Amino acid sequence: MINLAWRDISHSLGKFVTTALGVGMLIGVVLIMIGVYRGMVHDAMIVPNSIAPDLWIVQKETLGPFAENSRLHEDLKYSLKGFLGVKEVHPLTFQGLQIYQAKKPIRVYALGYEALSSFKPFTLVEGRPIEIRSKEIIVDTKTGFKLGDQIPLGRNTYTVVGLTHKAVSSGGDPMIYLDLHEAQELQFLFSNEQIRNDRERKAQTIATATVNAFALTLAPGYDPQTVGQEIHRWKHQEVYTAQEQSDILTKNLIERSAKQIGMFTMILLIVSSVIISLIIYTMTMGKMKEIAILKLIGASNTVITKMIAQQSLLLGVLAFIGGNIFANASANFFPKTVILIPTDALKLFIVVIIVSILASLSGIRSALKIDPASAIGG
Repeated sequence: MINLAWRDISHSLGKFVTTALGVGMLIGVVLIMIGVYRGMVHDAMIVPNSIAPDLWIVQKETLGPFAENSRLHEDLKYSLKGFLGVKEVHPLTFQGLQIYQAKKPIRVYALGYEALSSFKPFTLVEGRPIEIRSKEIIVDTKTGFKLGDQIPLGRNTYTVVGLTHKAVSSGGDPMIYLDLHEAQELQFLFSNEQIRNDRERKAQTIATATVNAFALTLAPGYDPQTVGQEIHRWKHQEVYTAQEQSDILTKNLIERSAKQIGMFTMILLIVSSVIISLIIYTMTMGKMKEIAILKLIGASNTVITKMIAQQSLLLGVLAFIGGNIFANASANFFPKTVILIPTDALKLFIVVIIVSILASLSGIRSALKIDPASAIGG
């Protein structure tokens, strides 16, 4: 019976394919939105995975440096090193900044770390790590800067000595890396005018020896939960394992966005279903006489039903193929990461097949109501 459906389609093949590609763009957008969610989860974990601590230490009653503002005294690191099982303690700062590349503003996310230590929270694709504590910076290739470029930040100008690739924050902003003390000055040191005004008002200024979090590495054989409970008990700060911090990022920060993306995805699928349904209904109404003739010469309702259902399925399959091509061709042009995986495409294909079958019901219903006698009367 596919021949009957195909012969009917072949009379207006160009129109049918064009319509399928139009619906395919909607399906492609659905696939891209799923990819955007995948990209959000991926981006959110880039920085935590590159740091890869066993424990995160943050300010009491906060969710961590990626979810809430956290401030701790830097000298807390000496106390943390005294806990049994703690091998390394890395003080870190995190802040959003705006820099300029050829007068173009670029939003970046800055990570401050002890540059002269063996700890390197990044992977270089070009250049070298920071070797002196001042006026050297590592940036991501997404910023557009190259090795040797000069970047003014705060009171200093920094030289790009290293490049990372696809290192971004949870919000998709490219990463830059500074020595801890310079990052502290950028984040916590007020301008000269502000300091003067605070002195006149006898206001207390914030010490620059402040960090946003500590990343702890434990010695082999020590349980992070046990060590974390001891630190929380004696230092009264929040302690999270790597998995707990991952859950905070993916649930607290991305959950609302995921729900919004899910709602848009459902709306697009409903719109696609309605469009396919209207197309099949219009095609059915356009060949009422032909269907009446088929009934008159003895074609059963099953034959008519199969023909319309097959046309709807073929429309859905062509739309999915076109949408998949469109999504993969345009994914790299989006400003944020879009990750397309075959499993999502397969699940969407099954949904498209179901939608196509349901969309054919209106056309089938109308076709079954056609009176064979109308073929003679027309």
